[in-house]
Amino acid sequence: MTRPTPQLWDISPPVHAGAPVFPGDTLYQQHWSATLGPDCPVNVASITLSPHIGAHADAPLHYSPDGAAAGALDLHPYIGPCRVIHALDCGGLVQMAHLAHALADLPERVLVRTYRQMPQDRFDAALPAFAPETLQQLADLGVLLVGIDSASVDPADSKQLAAHQVLRQRQLRVLENLLLDDIAEGDYELIALPLKLISADASPVRAVLRAL
Repeated sequence: MTRPTPQLWDISPPVHAGAPVFPGDTLYQQHWSATLGPDCPVNVASITLSPHIGAHADAPLHYSPDGAAAGALDLHPYIGPCRVIHALDCGGLVQMAHLAHALADLPERVLVRTYRQMPQDRFDAALPAFAPETLQQLADLGVLLVGIDSASVDPADSKQLAAHQVLRQRQLRVLENLLLDDIAEGDYELIALPLKLISADASPVRAVLRAL
């Protein structure tokens, strides 16, 4: 008897030359170092990109001088049961009150949808972020990983990066730039493994949700 294939949702925005990045960060660039032709049997490209483009995992090295790089991250937080919670129209900061309706029996991974439609053609200078106390309270509830559909867990103009510092203090792992436009609230299996980039401060991920 053939087992049914679990439903899969891709929650990674496309990465290409026009993909938005944080102002001043490296845009995606691609160069063909070899192309198919009479004397060449393959296409081969080189790419230049920020590890913070598209869906990505920040490593502690991003916000702590002695933090672990992406290649040293424990993979456990990036795969397993998760809950998608909607905090639409939350304003500038996701407060715990925006999540309170969906906190019963919380799994170790929480992804928060803030946009009705995530901007994929521009950087949002008014991006929604996490209130630091929200991350503290999620950690108190046993959460290991938080995710958000904006480019940062902190406001774009923040210099103190208070939410990132909570990640550091509570050893939370984070995914940013997730594409959650078509994802209903509820529980899923998350698969979003960072690459083994030994000295990088972040890693792109191909983030997907799978039906439990």
